[in-house]
Amino acid sequence: MSGSSLTVVVCALVGALLFKPWRLLANGGLISPLLAALVITPWLWALPWLHRMPVQLQLSWACLITLMLGWPLAVPVLCAVAAIVGLIAPVTWAQQVDMALWLGVVPATLSFALGMALRRWLPHNLFVYILGRGFLGTVLCMFVAGALAQWLGLPLAVPVDPELAMVARWLIAWGDGFLTGMLVAIFVAFKPQWLATWSDEIYLPKKPPMG
Repeated sequence: MSGSSLTVVVCALVGALLFKPWRLLANGGLISPLLAALVITPWLWALPWLHRMPVQLQLSWACLITLMLGWPLAVPVLCAVAAIVGLIAPVTWAQQVDMALWLGVVPATLSFALGMALRRWLPHNLFVYILGRGFLGTVLCMFVAGALAQWLGLPLAVPVDPELAMVARWLIAWGDGFLTGMLVAIFVAFKPQWLATWSDEIYLPKKPPMG
């Protein structure tokens, strides 16, 4: 699986770099969330190898990182996270590639596609952004990514009943969704400059003058 996974990751990385994502860092607003993603996320991804777990499930934060940095910048950052995991956990190169794909690129891409669909088909307001993209969107994207990984045969640490593994993926997706939704709500209120996908002009339309 790692051969095809590597191909998809490389294609996504090349596609993201074509958008010149480093330009998003020009004003300095995204430096802090980028550094936080590179420091915190590798430990979340490495957790199953640092503490032996039957099902290698962990929080991804790929959807949160995508909302903060935008898809073109999130993809190289998530690939860098997978590389850093190799420095702190006993994982193979193939496992790093699979992590980059299923914990990073796939949920990030699903989150981007869902965000575009919500902006196209639903009203532009605060609640659609926080609940749709931050909370429920993350749950959906993470579960779909996990289900696809299991269906395509991503190996687990030990043999686990597929139905039990699917239930675990569903539960961890809700954990990712709760944290992402909560943090997105906080950032919208106090640090909107940390969200590349947020815009006051789009999601907080001005009311027409009275009279």
